[in-house]
Amino acid sequence: MLTKRRITLAGSTAIAAVTALLAVGTAPVYADKGGTGVGAPGCRGASKYVKVCASDPSSRAGSSGSSGAPAAGSGAGAGGRGGTAAAKCSYTKLVPQPPANNLAMQDGKRQGGKGAVYQVMCPDTGRIGVVWVPDGEPAPAQPAIDPEVLARRAVDSMRLDGPDVASPRPGGEYAVGVPMWLWVNQGENTYGPATATASAGDVTVTATAKVTSIRWTMGDGATVACAGPGTPYRGSQSMEDSPDCGHRYTRTSSGWPGERFPLTATSTWTITWEVSAGEPAGDAGEWAETRDSTVGVRVGEVQVVN
Repeated sequence: MLTKRRITLAGSTAIAAVTALLAVGTAPVYADKGGTGVGAPGCRGASKYVKVCASDPSSRAGSSGSSGAPAAGSGAGAGGRGGTAAAKCSYTKLVPQPPANNLAMQDGKRQGGKGAVYQVMCPDTGRIGVVWVPDGEPAPAQPAIDPEVLARRAVDSMRLDGPDVASPRPGGEYAVGVPMWLWVNQGENTYGPATATASAGDVTVTATAKVTSIRWTMGDGATVACAGPGTPYRGSQSMEDSPDCGHRYTRTSSGWPGERFPLTATSTWTITWEVSAGEPAGDAGEWAETRDSTVGVRVGEVQVVN
């Protein structure tokens, strides 16, 4: 829910108020001096006063962006469509612009490349996204169908599970000081990529989910962060450490329930989505979800046979 505070103060009192607002995380803040109209839409002041307008955005996971100069909104007086008194969505030009491989940038290239990518925030739905807006065109009004809602519906139709742990094996026995190679099997539901679509009216959104990292909580107090699925161990590699995802236990699992360390592998699924049909064309976003799996690991002392 977007709440707004408007304060009209003079002199040093206004500066103190701005400082206080920033201190509690209220942003963005715009000041309009002398009634010039410079600042946030709808923020107007008298010549002897400073008027401060601030908003508290409350958002959920979605695509990220940095703020630049405020763009036109969708309400009357803000350069947008619809003729309503208050904009349903606000648009902020991203500075700097996203990289060329960003979906919104690619959409802009298809439209001739004359325009820019804006972050769109819709307080009524809590949606945050990005969209390409051609030069000379007003920011679009809030779509009747929120693409991110469709994206989440598409993801809900997927089965995204925790990691399919290949090593350590649940029934295996391991030794203190011996390298343990950590890796997972890569299935569509346990690693991805998984893709699904959802439609409403003439809008279709395609969402893709893929594991981008795995965090291993080893049960002995250690944590291992791996960017990929890990490398399978081959017998010829003897006592070598894993090149990308491994651990060495320094004590046995004796005394733990079942004489096993409780190992938890937590995968981070990164979900990207884009409008593949309908409007606003090229709208896209991203968020992350986690899933985990737990196995018991028995670790004992190395046995030496004379």
